[in-house]
Amino acid sequence: MEISSSGDRSTVAGHPPSLGGTALSAEWFERAKKSLAGGISSSSRLTSTGPDPYPLYMSSGSGARIRDVDGNEYLDYLLSYGSAVLGHAHPALTEGLARVLASGTMFGTCNVPEVELAELIQELVPCAELVRFANSGSEAVQGAVRAARGATGRSRLLKFEGHYHGWTDSLAISNRPTPEEAGPYEAPRAVPHSPGIPAGVVDDVVVCPWNDPEALKAVFAAHPGEFAAAVCEPIVANNACGMPAPGFLELLRDLCTAERTVLIFDEVCTGFRTGQGGAQTLFGVRPDLAVFSKALGGGLPLAAFAGVREVMEPLASGQVKHGGTYNSSPLCATAGVITLRHLADPAVTGRIDATGRQIMETIRRAARDRRIPCAVQGVGAMFQVVFTPDGQPTRDYRDTFRLDRARYDAFRHELLLRGVHSNAYGLACWFVSAAVTDDELARTCEAIEESFAALV
Repeated sequence: MEISSSGDRSTVAGHPPSLGGTALSAEWFERAKKSLAGGISSSSRLTSTGPDPYPLYMSSGSGARIRDVDGNEYLDYLLSYGSAVLGHAHPALTEGLARVLASGTMFGTCNVPEVELAELIQELVPCAELVRFANSGSEAVQGAVRAARGATGRSRLLKFEGHYHGWTDSLAISNRPTPEEAGPYEAPRAVPHSPGIPAGVVDDVVVCPWNDPEALKAVFAAHPGEFAAAVCEPIVANNACGMPAPGFLELLRDLCTAERTVLIFDEVCTGFRTGQGGAQTLFGVRPDLAVFSKALGGGLPLAAFAGVREVMEPLASGQVKHGGTYNSSPLCATAGVITLRHLADPAVTGRIDATGRQIMETIRRAARDRRIPCAVQGVGAMFQVVFTPDGQPTRDYRDTFRLDRARYDAFRHELLLRGVHSNAYGLACWFVSAAVTDDELARTCEAIEESFAALV
């Protein structure tokens, strides 16, 4: 793939360009800082373009490619954090949404597409006996927590160190504590993710190491009958895409059942892209509640929490309150229906998985050939590259303390120079869309080989 020329940027196919051609992104960032807090609308967008202290501004996308305001084109593996699972500007989505735009985007009333979408989720997700919609993963996690607390009459929550469940107070605890903040391994401190989170909220959260069966048993033994819910990312998408150890999710399920604790799977990232039923189907463990967003909306703001009738019934009856003016608007619900109908085809998710696995294997081979220690972890649809000292995968959050972050930054920058756009943060995921063509896959693999050569 040849990256477009723009401004003072001149590109020759096969040769990495200079990032000097992103001057318009720099200008827009300077302008944005005068009106937007920090120049951004989300903390995760405070990224840099290699050595340049500003984020890229994207102006358009089609299929697996995006284009910045300077006209430079990239193969996109950030993918709006996994949301644009079918690719950008997918024809079925643009056509379907155009019809809704012409007839009215929302009315603050019930609508037909939300019912059709809830029925699709019921068909695809093992735990989804009843569904409620929201607008973002953070909102839906909060809704699931309230449903669990309402159903159990308890308030305390169990979460795992390094797992991310959105920015709302309830679970923005010990997402990424520093080694100094984290406390002893066997008894991690509950560390607020940000100033502004009340101490009482922090006190309601007990933190446990991930993938440690004995630590998990000890936490439940220390707090008998106290937990309203235990919440986890089945694949730790926001901290190096770490996988659950064999048997760990099964043990968590058994302990939650024994303690009448609601098990919540945060499937904001894994939902639907890892297969029709998400991680609960992939691993064969059914939670009581699951939270979905990202791929669910196909690029529009849409989220859901769904679960067993026993837990959802207090919410269904109105005893537990949940609302939202924008929940499942006809526009967003239509996007969800179109997206899930495509993802219900095993050939589509199979293509995503196969594409991702080929990229993962290319990274492993390139690292091995150049004797650069690294591990690639996750599944084909979502994975991450971690530069560990011994080349072994991370098992829990504290393993990430020993990662070579500078090498990841250099790798990501070399990829960007070659027209491959991935997450700027070294502990988050690559996401793969259904739109990647064979030629684009080949170009991605070529860029990976070239980038590893540049790291030596």
